[in-house]
Amino acid sequence: MVPIGEAARQSGVHVETIRYYEREGIIPPPGRAASGRRLFAPEDVARLRFIRRCRSLGFSIADIRALMGLGGAEGASCAEIGAIGRAQLEQVRARMAELARLEAALAELVAECREGRTACPMLEGLMRE
Repeated sequence: MVPIGEAARQSGVHVETIRYYEREGIIPPPGRAASGRRLFAPEDVARLRFIRRCRSLGFSIADIRALMGLGGAEGASCAEIGAIGRAQLEQVRARMAELARLEAALAELVAECREGRTACPMLEGLMRE
């Protein structure tokens, strides 16, 4: 059993984020020492690492909750878990497409910008829309 600071260090999740996850019910309340300090078991730290990894892949808290529920459920199929993953992949691809559109639009505006001009085509382009 480790205190919250050590659980944060081992999991890579900030202390305040751990408290948030506890408040939101994403992680169960940890055990407490006689002094009232939170104490985390190795499985709690592993759960925090799992959540951190999911968040790094862009999964929502609701998706993480669902994945955690399916991960421990008997009879949970890879298809159910895969459906959540595929939905996240579609969202990532949609964001990437939007970023590509933004990049092209910004590149076009920047390409019009030339030093030494008093009227800036980039600023004029931004003001048109």
